[in-house]
Order: sequence, then structure tokens, then C-alpha cells
Amino acid sequence: MARTANIYTRVDPIVKEQAEQILEQLGIPMSSAIGMFLRQVVMQNGIPFDMKLPLRRPLEYGKLTKEEFDAEIRKGIDDAESGKLYSADEVEAQMKSKFNV
Repeated sequence: MARTANIYTRVDPIVKEQAEQILEQLGIPMSSAIGMFLRQVVMQNGIPFDMKLPLRRPLEYGKLTKEEFDAEIRKGIDDAESGKLYSADEVEAQMKSKFNV
């Protein structure tokens, strides 16, 4: 049997649970998935996926000028008046999908 080394790390419990559920469906133990990731790091001589900041981030109220804030409010009013409306569930799903929030 091959020798192994232990790795101890702290992760967000929600992310861990979500990953475990997905890996369980794939039939891959967490330790195997981590080993696969590390092998790819070695093979690709770096992180095996693109690491980029999202092009668009949610606006932060505290970082907007009065003019920027007013412009955003105007966009919302214009959308509402033109019938471009979304349910809270649709907004939540898009936020999770686009920004992992």
C-alpha cells in the first residue's frame, strides 16, 4: 500500500457540506477529490482552474457617491416603470449563481 501524508485544514462548514453532497453523488470520497486536486496542481504546475475576480460585483452602498446612488435608483425606477420586474426568488437565485452570495 502506498504511503500517505495527512493534511489538516479548516473550511467553511457550509461549503464542506455542499461539496460532500456533490462528491457523494459522484461516488468520490473527499480525500480522493483532494488528492485529485493536488495531482492536478503538480501536473499543471499551478492552480488547475482560472482564478479571476468577477467582472461585475454587487454594488456597495457605502462606496457609491450620491450621483452614482441616484443613477442606480433611477435605473430601478425606469425598470419598474417598463415592467422589467423580478421576484425575490429570482433575484436570490441570480445572486447565488453569479456572486456565490
